[in-house]
Amino acid sequence: MSKNSSHHRVSRRQFIKASSVAVAGLSVAKYATPVSAETLAVAGGAKTVDIPAARMAALTRWPRYGDAEKQALCALLDNNQFYPELTNFEKEWQDYTKSPFVKAHINGSSALTSMYFALDLPPGSEIMVPSYTFVATCLAMRFFGYVPIFIDINPTTATFDLEDAKRKLTPRTRALVAMHSWGLPCEMDQLEAWAKSKGLILLEDAAHAQGASMQGRMMGAWGLMGIFSYQASKVLPSIEGGMGMYQQREHYERAAAFGEYLDPARFSKDSPVHAYEGTGFGQKYRMHPLAAALARQQLKRLDAMNAVVADNIKSLNQQLTQLPGITEPRCRPDQKRVYYNGNMLFVDFKKLSLSRHALVKALLAEGVPARFWDYPEQHKLKIYAEEKWWHHPPVIPSEMPGNAYVNANHIFLPAFYEPAPDVVALYVKAFQKVWAHRKDLARA
Repeated sequence: MSKNSSHHRVSRRQFIKASSVAVAGLSVAKYATPVSAETLAVAGGAKTVDIPAARMAALTRWPRYGDAEKQALCALLDNNQFYPELTNFEKEWQDYTKSPFVKAHINGSSALTSMYFALDLPPGSEIMVPSYTFVATCLAMRFFGYVPIFIDINPTTATFDLEDAKRKLTPRTRALVAMHSWGLPCEMDQLEAWAKSKGLILLEDAAHAQGASMQGRMMGAWGLMGIFSYQASKVLPSIEGGMGMYQQREHYERAAAFGEYLDPARFSKDSPVHAYEGTGFGQKYRMHPLAAALARQQLKRLDAMNAVVADNIKSLNQQLTQLPGITEPRCRPDQKRVYYNGNMLFVDFKKLSLSRHALVKALLAEGVPARFWDYPEQHKLKIYAEEKWWHHPPVIPSEMPGNAYVNANHIFLPAFYEPAPDVVALYVKAFQKVWAHRKDLARA
């Protein structure tokens, strides 16, 4: 096995043991010099996290492809049996998620477009969707005459705010889309119950959440339909790729035939879609076989990789959230989250009387690659204000306090894809050092 693949041999037990030893050592030794007495690196002091760049690159590198992926791709090129790879991946993903029907797509956006086509709702139907999401979650609706209702996010989770949805329900509302931000499941039991009480269709955008679950049910398998993305940055990366999830055969067949002209002939003759043999419904959204080959190998170690990332983040966040003003997105005990795009932390900058710019600058100087990225709020973008794109104009909210809070009060830290108790310990020290001097930073 190559160096690139060696991290897969690390067990969760080994990781926890190593982490415990490192943290215990840190607790006993404390620090030779109290952090409050140390000079911040941004003010000329010593850098706390002085880890070789090559080691940090190895810890944070994503996606991670090794010998298994290379061999799978070469085997596919050698045997010329390309398209069975899609069927194989679909079967494996179906078994993994326990979904009745699945369909591979070329990307998450095409899976969303196919999902909205499969809904087959009257033009003018309105669909609740978070403004805090990727463009395709909202924009794909317009091809079928649907109109988004922009919903806020809960500031403690960065996911769909049910209370805001209750306020915005209209006579035209037919469905709602739960988007599992950064790999944290929405509170699907509550959304499911409310949708059922109002006669609404529950859908899922699980593009961030490969491997996440709630109450033992995988994300993507709660809604009537759902989608995943396997783009290169995602938790399961195939460079490009997507998957549709369907609870009912009729939706599966409509979505499949929308993006694959060969599928109608494969369906039974009593299927309403079978008559469209040879044409489908006009699109070609078939997943690339090489992407399917990558995805199959990534799926084999998805849970193990998610466990390593989660253990690293748990070890770090348990200590960082002891500092004033730091919290992490709320995750219920019956939810199993994954981590997309790193480790998001909430920082109450108003409470700390500290600017995010000053904090990030200080952490970077200490060797912690902190960053932030404010999610573009869909309702503020030009296309939603132009009537020509829509059956009827979407209502543009005047404010979204949940969106605004999360965007203004978060930072991201990198995810580690190998056990790294020593780096976790140094990150903790760097934060403690910065927090000990936060009043000085506030005055700077």
